[in-house]
Amino acid sequence: MADDPDAHRPGSLDADGLLPAETPPPWGAETRDERLERLHRAARALPPTPGVYLMKDHKGVVLYVGKATRLCDRVSSYFIPSADLGPRKQPMLDAVHSFDTLPCETEWEALLVENRLIKDIGPPYNARQTDGKSFPYLVISMREDYPRVFITRNPSGVDNKGKPDPLFKGAKILGPFTDSGGLRRAVAALQHVFKYRTCSLDIVAGDPKNRRFRPCLLASIGQCTAPCNESISVDAYRQDIDRFVRFLGSKRTAMLRELRAEMNEASASLDFERAATLRDQIRAIERLDQRADRRDGWQPETEIGYINPEAGTRSLAKTLGLDKTIRCIEGIDIAHLQGGETVGSKVCFVDGRPFKEEYRRYRIKSFRNLPGDRANDDYMSIREVVSRRYREAGTGDALYPDVILIDGGLGQLHAALEAFDLLDIKPPMVISLAKKEELIYVQRRAEPIRLSRNNAGLRLCQRVRDEAHRFAQQYHHVLRRKKTVGE
Repeated sequence: MADDPDAHRPGSLDADGLLPAETPPPWGAETRDERLERLHRAARALPPTPGVYLMKDHKGVVLYVGKATRLCDRVSSYFIPSADLGPRKQPMLDAVHSFDTLPCETEWEALLVENRLIKDIGPPYNARQTDGKSFPYLVISMREDYPRVFITRNPSGVDNKGKPDPLFKGAKILGPFTDSGGLRRAVAALQHVFKYRTCSLDIVAGDPKNRRFRPCLLASIGQCTAPCNESISVDAYRQDIDRFVRFLGSKRTAMLRELRAEMNEASASLDFERAATLRDQIRAIERLDQRADRRDGWQPETEIGYINPEAGTRSLAKTLGLDKTIRCIEGIDIAHLQGGETVGSKVCFVDGRPFKEEYRRYRIKSFRNLPGDRANDDYMSIREVVSRRYREAGTGDALYPDVILIDGGLGQLHAALEAFDLLDIKPPMVISLAKKEELIYVQRRAEPIRLSRNNAGLRLCQRVRDEAHRFAQQYHHVLRRKKTVGE
């Protein structure tokens, strides 16, 4: 952050809240070769573990985010004299002044961290991830008579018109998985064992049409028990599905041991094609562990579900009594863990959609040198973030958003309003959204607003609040991880 005067002091956190690999000399004090040699030495000292690295310029701006199987090897490869990064990334070497690293336990975790940071930061030398591509999920539709197994990139089950898919109600959803090809191969391999259906048929037990239905080829090759013509009872099929679910949550050692023995036997008998097939199946099943949990919030774009932006902004304007259309909403949240590394976040939504170029993070400075080892104060943090973000708007040098949303209840709203009272120009509308009861508190109103949980305006506020919370918490976890690694 440009307004953090001690951001580059030795041992302090930099503008992004990360502990630099080393404190670099001032920009311009080295020749290009000297700078690359310094960076190469620092990179060789990195641990030989998986992780994510962030290339930064002399102002602390992140230029590029990448992942590595071995941090020391990958990062140092950028700074050798013969390095050829290609026409897109080669100019980056003229601007790199330092780098930060985030060690990870596994390669797949590094892939998730890299993907999330690229989407949130948008470094100039990374390819823009504007195609909406996301990691896939495995879904088991538990409430059908004959549950199906399928892969999706939309775990919320809500389509582009906001209509929920009944298949996802009560479904078992695993992921996201970082290896989409491996996931598909694993589903195909395990279908030989558990014989679940992967078709899109809506099968209702007892329907007379089932008896006359001709099963597909998967039934003929013994890969499906053909519930489509009721060749298997509901109870027997359910037992297969329950075993499959338990298998996914287990270590899978018994099956892998049997497959390896079968592979070795095929290889010994010179049936190399069969051995190669078994090898690929083993690798695919092993990669089922390369997955995160939806609760980790790696892909909020897909997990939150669809919200109609136009309906949301129109409904919220009506609720707040605004005469004009809401174009811009900003959300503010505070995150801390037992008082450590308190951070704030500001997210921006334009026309009901995230506008990530205007996302900001703030390392809270209000707790320095406070008596009594005072560690955190949400109200003080909110006042600081509001003051730092909107002081230019208060002097007339910038524009306020149409609505400013604070994560919290009446106390958090009052803390924000206290900061705004110190500014000459007042914001048009400041509200807060309390968790659990989901009440909207509005400036100058004594009573909160209670809306239906399906109200489009409330759902938009929830989306802004949850995104601000995720953005703050993610930054906080980055700080905690860096502190733990450095200890």
